[in-house]
Amino acid sequence: MVLALQQARMAATRGEVPVGAVLLDAQGSVLAQAGNRVEELQDPSAHAEMLVMREAVRQRQGRRLADCTLVVSLEPCPMCAAAMAHFRVGRLVFGAYDPKGGAVEHGPRLPYRAEALHRPDIVGGVREQEAGDLLKTFFQTLRAGGRSDPA
Repeated sequence: MVLALQQARMAATRGEVPVGAVLLDAQGSVLAQAGNRVEELQDPSAHAEMLVMREAVRQRQGRRLADCTLVVSLEPCPMCAAAMAHFRVGRLVFGAYDPKGGAVEHGPRLPYRAEALHRPDIVGGVREQEAGDLLKTFFQTLRAGGRSDPA
């Protein structure tokens, strides 16, 4: 989670929503790490989770990540939760819960649906306060005019 939070902090310095992700192989080695790049790339799918899953399958030359752990600073959104199922990510570890936009423990709870393609092992709330504080500070600054909202 330390690396995911570092990526989240770096994303915030670039004006991105501070979410970071790391993908680990079965031995715990880092396959990929990234922070959100939605604004930089002008790509609404450039969430940290999507970036690390794409990079890992590119490196491994295979589309399955069943032996991998995705570590992300925020509960994944519907897009990322659905992608995790398609990539067959074996384990998800996340920091802050996201009652408004999350899709793992909130909203559609995609991994728990009967029609889910795949159900990873899930651990939530790891360094939850730290991850949540990053987001809270970012959005407080944004609302106070700290940077313009391109949306």
